[in-house]
Amino acid sequence: MILEGQIDLRDSAATESLGAALAPLLLSRPGGMIHLEGELGAGKTTLSRALLRALGVQGAIKSPTYTLVEPYEPAGLRVLHLDLYRLADAEELYGLGVLDESPPAAWWLVEWPERGAGVLPPPDLRLCLGHAGDSRRLQWRLEPALAVDPDWSRFWSQHQL
Repeated sequence: MILEGQIDLRDSAATESLGAALAPLLLSRPGGMIHLEGELGAGKTTLSRALLRALGVQGAIKSPTYTLVEPYEPAGLRVLHLDLYRLADAEELYGLGVLDESPPAAWWLVEWPERGAGVLPPPDLRLCLGHAGDSRRLQWRLEPALAVDPDWSRFWSQHQL
């Protein structure tokens, strides 16, 4: 079973609210793979920062644009925030050492996942952010591992157009 839908996000505050609302869902599982897709400025990092903050990350939450990966350990979870925009080749993921941390044991928030195609594990949740006039539109796709979880399916069924 796969669930999918879309949400209109009025502004950055709505994107942040959605990111924060996802935090309790991450606490219900030890790990998984979230792909964050969209053009530059679509809100991928905004959503990721809000999610990390809601999980309890204190201090600055750096964008992994130049480091490629920023690890966090909030609320007893392991979270890897990756930004693959600067990856020249998907094979570079092997050199980062992140592939040793499988998604079932850590949450991965991956911006620009298409740059890691063929090496990156498949998503459990795919979020695609785009501009829709003066606002943003989020298309989401919940893959089978999470779609069968009643908390995850309920959350997304309540947050769609």
